[in-house]
Amino acid sequence: MSIKQVGNVLDLLEYFAGRQRPASLAEIARHFGWPRSSTFNLLLTLTNRGFLYEPRARAGYYPAPVWAELITQIERGQPIPHGMRALLDQLVQETGETAVLAAASGAHALFIETVESPSAVRYAAPVGKRVPLHVTATGRALLSQMSAADRAAILEKAAYERYTDTTRVSAEQVEAEIAASIARGWFEGNAEYTQDLGGVAMPFAVGERRYALLVAGPMFRVASRLPELAQRLRERLEGYLAAQAAGE
Repeated sequence: MSIKQVGNVLDLLEYFAGRQRPASLAEIARHFGWPRSSTFNLLLTLTNRGFLYEPRARAGYYPAPVWAELITQIERGQPIPHGMRALLDQLVQETGETAVLAAASGAHALFIETVESPSAVRYAAPVGKRVPLHVTATGRALLSQMSAADRAAILEKAAYERYTDTTRVSAEQVEAEIAASIARGWFEGNAEYTQDLGGVAMPFAVGERRYALLVAGPMFRVASRLPELAQRLRERLEGYLAAQAAGE
């Protein structure tokens, strides 16, 4: 279930992120097809709370700097692991494919840091993207770090939709793939969620936080390279974790 008013606020933030200049009440209402009265109420509420302001009188609304300050404070509490961006950059440079840091969010894997491949044809992985835990290599890497009870609870409620011919469509199949992946030493994505996309993922922890690291791309480039990509991912991840443990 989604709450419409919350969704409207998030849609508004994404609108401004793309627009990158103030917008009037009329422009916002027209863009979203919202009634003028409810648009006014939303803008007035956000303005009264200090989340919107008018950079110039009657020049339109724009998100206030308080958003950035809140995000900074939130990030201080649960920061992305130090040096992770550099690790993702290195993986992209060495493999030519997209690299992703993900964490579990309910029944999904949430992409919290990404660096996309420079290739025109690539795995598109914007920060904030969510993919089902049970359908993807990234998700199964995260599931593998959960207790048996927590994993069973997620798999029991999962919607086993067949996205492609290779999608695993039962809890038993997902559990079997997790076991095979642990034995193999890496998690394989084989066009199970998005046709023609695949890759390799590995689970890891920093303190009490659990993550998955993914390298992925179009199957015509990665299908024959999965063991090679896994080896490169393992080497770089082990080096990163050793540096973290040494306090570098």
